[in-house]
Amino acid sequence: MTSKSTRTLAALAAIAGLTIAGAAGQAEAHHAFAAEFDGNAPVLLRGTVTKVEWINPHAWIHVSVAKAGGGTQVWMVEGGTPNTLLRSGLTRDSVKPGTNVIVRGYQSKDKACAPACKANGRDVTFTDGRRVFMGSSGTGAPKDGSDPGERRP
Repeated sequence: MTSKSTRTLAALAAIAGLTIAGAAGQAEAHHAFAAEFDGNAPVLLRGTVTKVEWINPHAWIHVSVAKAGGGTQVWMVEGGTPNTLLRSGLTRDSVKPGTNVIVRGYQSKDKACAPACKANGRDVTFTDGRRVFMGSSGTGAPKDGSDPGERRP
């Protein structure tokens, strides 16, 4: 093998290694439901939207919820991808800060709630009664009937 061939093979191997490492990093960034959330810890959150993060791989809706003893607790509720939410009927305009919502979902395994409690949202209900699925299908979340893919025709 010539020195040029050796350099070419080395360069191709380096590119392949970087591509594989990048793909592995992306796979780690997107998690299955069970990696972070507790299917045995359902939550029902009634509160006011304070912030919306319309980002990939998951959108986040921040909700201020009244605590039983007074005061409020902020919850970060993970939804599906922005594209999934758009197909479900949620848009940046339908979930704005100040919107009152009821979110049904599952709390994170880390129940420390610092700096905020976290949950995976299954659906969000608006004051007009409209309920929209906000989760990601096929993530391993409990089959609770909210995922349209679970329903039978």
